[in-house]
Amino acid sequence: MSSVLVVGGSGGLGREIARFYAQRDDDVVVTSRSAERAEEVASELGARGLAVDLAAPETIEKALTDIGELDYLVITAIEQSGQTVKSFSIADAVKASTVKLVGYTEVARVLHDRFRPGAGIVLFGGLGKVRPYPGSTMITATNSAVSGVMRTLAVELAPVRVNALHPGVIGDSPAWQDRDISPIETRTPIGRTATTAEVVDATDFLLRNGAANAIDLHLDGGVRVV
Repeated sequence: MSSVLVVGGSGGLGREIARFYAQRDDDVVVTSRSAERAEEVASELGARGLAVDLAAPETIEKALTDIGELDYLVITAIEQSGQTVKSFSIADAVKASTVKLVGYTEVARVLHDRFRPGAGIVLFGGLGKVRPYPGSTMITATNSAVSGVMRTLAVELAPVRVNALHPGVIGDSPAWQDRDISPIETRTPIGRTATTAEVVDATDFLLRNGAANAIDLHLDGGVRVV
């Protein structure tokens, strides 16, 4: 049995990753900014729930006090607001960068001495880091920065392995399932978008494979090269 913490595991891809490990009878903790939300999802999954707010990094250490030894850490939490340079919001930009840069790093710092031998960490970025689009100013910036955070953590936390996963459009995810993604499917080399199950599988690979370290894994069906 592995001990797994999914920060941002109360919704979207994080929830499905937590579900995968919970169904495997691992010891899973999911977090949300809201304690009520975390407990609700944890009850559904057969996991434990915990309130953690990466936008308030000074509270992270206390929030993670009860986390014991860990095999796997996955951080999917985001603060995503579409904005262009012309409509730039300093407050939104600071919050987005705090979550992805300071929050992700602080979680790793707090937990650095609780990782068991062979432990792995996966940080979530996104395709926006290499494929900017109108309104992606901070999305592109912060997802690009996740790669830098990942690389320095891989060095500083060694032998703990640290990787980053950058999904593209996930057609069956809540964020996309009700939207017309046919133009994206048409130009993607595999003729479709990636699936939630494939994101879960990629996450598991990066966590369990002992040679997978300091990798930026793009999971987009190859759309970034066309």
